Amino acid sequence: MGTLVEEIIEWGGGVFGEEHMETLLSCVQCGKCTGGCPSGRNTALRTRKLMRMAQEDMREEIFNAPELWFCSTCYTCYERCPKGVKVTDIIRTIRNIAAKEGHMLKAHKMIGVYVAKTGHAVPIGPDQMKLREAVGLESQPPTSQKYKEQVEQVQEIFKTTGYDVLMGLDWDTMALKEEEGEKKK
Repeated sequence: MGTLVEEIIEWGGGVFGEEHMETLLSCVQCGKCTGGCPSGRNTALRTRKLMRMAQEDMREEIFNAPELWFCSTCYTCYERCPKGVKVTDIIRTIRNIAAKEGHMLKAHKMIGVYVAKTGHAVPIGPDQMKLREAVGLESQPPTSQKYKEQVEQVQEIFKTTGYDVLMGLDWDTMALKEEEGEKKK
């Protein structure tokens, strides 16, 4: 395994193109990404810091930094960067590499549970169904949550890609498997 930058370029290059990912090397730490970040106003997210950590090959530090997961992928940083660094896509790629190595916040794993159960990251619950009916709509929109065969297709994608294993999904309970520390309590 090479440096984190090399891995970002290789992994992200398969999706976005290597030249797209190589823009990470152009980051001059000007701060426009951090200054314009809507998530950074409310969280510890400092996109400039993440870019520097990646450049400096701070693999474990960046993978264990909670702020890696605070990016809302709004692309403000991407659009503001005077050097054309594809910040959002680089952060998404770093997240994918981190997740592959077992670094993922429980909240993100729980989103995966919702998607596995219903096909939605934010499923429609009973209260939303009542509101929909009150305004003359069907209780559920025509999405995967309504159609069992579509949910089954989503579940097959989880199994085929190994995402179910990566997030620790227990198919019998449709919940996260207990972590070692939680079992002993």
